[in-house]
Amino acid sequence: MTKTRTLTLAVVLAATGLVSGCATDQLKQELAEVRAQAEQASSAAAKAQRTADAAQARADAAMEAANEARSCCEANSEKIDRMFRKAMMK
Repeated sequence: MTKTRTLTLAVVLAATGLVSGCATDQLKQELAEVRAQAEQASSAAAKAQRTADAAQARADAAMEAANEARSCCEANSEKIDRMFRKAMMK
C-alpha cells in the first residue's frame, strides 16, 4: 500500500513539474507539500521494512532455538527409554 501511495505521489510530482514553469506561488507551495509527503511516505516505508527485517530475524532465531530444544528432548527421551529397557532386563 505504501508503494502505491509513493508511486501516486511521484506521478503527481511529475505532472506538477510539467506545469511548474508557469506556476503561481500557491502551486509552488502545493508542490513542496507533495514532495514533503512523498519523502515522509518513503521514510515510513523504509522504517516499516527495517521493522519487518528485525521481526524476521527474531522469528528465525526463535525457530532455531525451538529446533534445538526439540532435538535435545528427543535425545533425552531416547536415553530414558534405553535406561528403562535396561532396568526391565535385570
